[in-house]
Amino acid sequence: MSFTTIWQVRDAVRECTDCHLCRYRTKAVAGRGEAAARAILIGEAPGRNEDSSGEPFVGEAGRRLSIALKYAEIDEGMVYITNVVKCRPPGNRVPTPEEISTCKKYLDAEIAVIRPRVICVMGNTAYGTLLGGKDITRHHGKVIRRGGQVYLLTIHPASTIYRPRLMDMLKEDMTTLAAIIGERV
Repeated sequence: MSFTTIWQVRDAVRECTDCHLCRYRTKAVAGRGEAAARAILIGEAPGRNEDSSGEPFVGEAGRRLSIALKYAEIDEGMVYITNVVKCRPPGNRVPTPEEISTCKKYLDAEIAVIRPRVICVMGNTAYGTLLGGKDITRHHGKVIRRGGQVYLLTIHPASTIYRPRLMDMLKEDMTTLAAIIGERV
């Protein structure tokens, strides 16, 4: 499957029936943002609000992400927001390795079409999927260069719902993201 536009990727995601998650979804959730985005922010999987709307990060986690982006003076038009898995796992559980593997082609296509200056890895699922890492809280704020790509590690915005003290950490990391976006690479 070869994609040349972000619209082709979004259409393929919305029509996908490659794994059993399609049976449980209301709507598949493709990424949102412009193909010219300087950064891709990658989370885990859609939640209830995202499943209903078909848009990523529209619930409470999305609100918190917007607050952190605004704090860092990042216009949401400068970023593309997506998830590793495009359909909501039942009960909001963590996606299985099989589900991640099945959806990875869409994430890879989003990255290939957008060619971002930086990929912001939000949370353990994205960290494990993209870089094979664990313990995002311990590694948040780190910038990794691998295969010609720049990655910024941060916590998932949903973690700030249950641990409000982490909001400062997310804001700090978004400030780092703003600095990377502003660099001339």
